[in-house]
Amino acid sequence: MTIAETLAPSGTLRAAINLGNPVLAQRDVGSGELGGVSVAIARELGRRLNVPVELVPFDKAGDVFGALQRAAWDVAFLAIEPVRAGEIAFTAPYVLLEGVYMVPNASPLRAIDDVDRAGLRVAVVRGSAYDLYLTRTLAHAEIVRVATATEATDVLVRDRLDAVAGVRQPVEAFAVTHTGFRVLPGRFMSIDQAVGIPKARDAAAPQLRAFVEELKAFGFVAKALAASGQADATVAPASN
Repeated sequence: MTIAETLAPSGTLRAAINLGNPVLAQRDVGSGELGGVSVAIARELGRRLNVPVELVPFDKAGDVFGALQRAAWDVAFLAIEPVRAGEIAFTAPYVLLEGVYMVPNASPLRAIDDVDRAGLRVAVVRGSAYDLYLTRTLAHAEIVRVATATEATDVLVRDRLDAVAGVRQPVEAFAVTHTGFRVLPGRFMSIDQAVGIPKARDAAAPQLRAFVEELKAFGFVAKALAASGQADATVAPASN
């Protein structure tokens, strides 16, 4: 069986695109067309395999992972996470993001470690990489799970939560355009974005990993990030 037959057994490569992370994927408001680094990588993979690409959009990462049970996609772009790694074979990361906290300006919280205290409540997007991470690591603070990043900021205000967790770029953008909020210095986690395929198809994993390393080494990832307005995102280093 060829790598194309393994990765795209239907003859079309179905690529799950997580629109919940605007650093990696975006939908044009006017045309509805999908773009971003994950879309660029999916199309390049299809070109290399000589198969058409079908972009399958999802509103958030948790939906992408859930759709694996329905065999709804052939390749996905998600953060490496132990829960997901039980069912998905990941490449090394191609982009490194940071998980950060945003708090109201009047909050007494000043540092990352201040957040994990009894009685504090932190909003997260259900099923996100930072939800899964904080579920394992927060010992005292309560996690409040919501459907979208927009809802997370809404409940921060409406329910007087103590913090919102999220990806640095969109969180900082929100804080810049909405007075009354600030981002705590530092990060609580590294969010390592990678390409993943169902574990049942991991025979193609070595070739897929080599493909991702090539795209990083020769500037494809950096150019795709810049083209989608995300030049400040960090391209992951080479993996041995």
